[in-house]
Amino acid sequence: MPLTFNHIGILARNHDPRVQQTLAPLVEHLLQRGARVLVDDAAALDNNEVEHCPTHKLGSQCDLVVVIGGDGTLLDAARLVAAHQTPLLGVNLGRLGFLVDVLPRDMTAALDQVLAGHFIRKPRIRLTAHVMRANGDDDSAVFHALNECVIRNQEFARILEFDTYMHDNFISHHRADGIVVATPTGSTAYALSGGGPVMHPEMAALAMVPICPHSLADRPLIVDANRRIEVRISDSHDGAALFTTDGRDTRPLAPGDRVFIERAEQDLILIHPPDYDYFHILRNKLAWGRDLSSSRTV
Repeated sequence: MPLTFNHIGILARNHDPRVQQTLAPLVEHLLQRGARVLVDDAAALDNNEVEHCPTHKLGSQCDLVVVIGGDGTLLDAARLVAAHQTPLLGVNLGRLGFLVDVLPRDMTAALDQVLAGHFIRKPRIRLTAHVMRANGDDDSAVFHALNECVIRNQEFARILEFDTYMHDNFISHHRADGIVVATPTGSTAYALSGGGPVMHPEMAALAMVPICPHSLADRPLIVDANRRIEVRISDSHDGAALFTTDGRDTRPLAPGDRVFIERAEQDLILIHPPDYDYFHILRNKLAWGRDLSSSRTV
């Protein structure tokens, strides 16, 4: 039977000693199924049937990439493959595993289902952002995020003052530690710890979550994902701010600088086994419905 995916790349957290215990049997299984297997150049794998490929080319060379690691590994993989619309499937060696939902013990069975065409394909909203300086100069860098964009004060115990806009319409003035602009995927990450709502991943929405706001009336706001968001550092602010995307890329911000955040043209595509259940993941990872007196899930 022809495979649904024929050219399969593997991205792994190579510094984790558990990776080899998962990587070798995964590669062997895929080769036995007749797939062409590519691994990134850093992978320590002694198998002549496997092709080594520069990491940044895996997206263009493969029609599926399997990620071995945690959610952070998948965030890194998303940056490499999203522009090519190459789907990702995650094998969980991390702690939470909201995005990498296949357990190593279920790996080969799950892949057999996927290769036979039995899977769930889910697009996930991504963000793109750029910085405009106070003098009108446009920062040449374009940033991408799957989880969130964050603007916050660089100085400990100092309040950041900033204004928010949506498509040039003024929303509010804020005095807070900062703000998180999160996708539905990122709503269970930093935004959740800041008091933001959990958003179903199929929603075309973004959450704007102030971080430790000075006013109790400054609450999280859900907005249309297809509208551009602007965060403008107040001219009166006397400190330095920092802009980050998914905890990876950073840019310092000065008073008067503006950050523009909008939905990226390409969504990220995630592949899940046919028994994937988003609410089961939430119940399991966030302990929803748990009877604390008996430590059982109800």
